Amino acid sequence: MQFQSTLEIAVYATTGFPTIARDIITVIARIALGAIFIAHGWQKFNEWTVAGTTQSFAQMGVPLPDIAAPFATFVELIGGALLILGALTPIVGVLLAANLIGALLIVHLTPVPFVDQGGWELVAALAAGALLLAAMGPGRLSVDRFLLKGKKNKKANQADESNAQLTSAD
Repeated sequence: MQFQSTLEIAVYATTGFPTIARDIITVIARIALGAIFIAHGWQKFNEWTVAGTTQSFAQMGVPLPDIAAPFATFVELIGGALLILGALTPIVGVLLAANLIGALLIVHLTPVPFVDQGGWELVAALAAGALLLAAMGPGRLSVDRFLLKGKKNKKANQADESNAQLTSAD
């Protein structure tokens, strides 16, 4: 019987699944969350209209409904698409979470968690998912990865050139 070393156990405890599995799971999470956000943003934009959403927000007591309704609509609609792509993930995740935390505090903060009773479970779960993606990143299978990969290579090349110049000066 072979035992895992303490280091192997510690590495797994901090990294979880193998890298490719994490990347695939992150893509699945981004697609699921992004689709939910797009659906809610599209509902506000197309079914209710931004004007109708503004009126609804005003009736619910949302502060500055003329600003909050378009913000919620487009953050959800565009942010959901960007989440699916894994583009601008830290910024998008924080904006989506802020939008949902506002909805939680203003509309959904009830003693009952269940969404069918106007509770907070859906907005809390979506905010947590958005924050997790903002904090952990979109994974390697993302637009962010490809955009940042070029910047990292450029910085690495600049660092190599600087080191070469310092070495030749000695």
